[in-house]
Amino acid sequence: MGLGTEILIILILGLLVLGPKQLHTLLGHVARAKAQFEKATLGLKSQLASEIEVAPANSKFDGSHDSDGI
Repeated sequence: MGLGTEILIILILGLLVLGPKQLHTLLGHVARAKAQFEKATLGLKSQLASEIEVAPANSKFDGSHDSDGI
């Protein structure tokens, strides 16, 4: 059973349990939550990328080792 089949079964069960109006409302809420999650993820990725670009310039750790062997 593929992922598409499982999603279809879940949607059919949701339609039977909730009805068409409530299922439509629930799917709208899920879509908005997914969009907010993707927006937050994109913001986090861009923030991490900018921190990674800035970090080597400001870092005390230049890749060389200390003279005491640690």
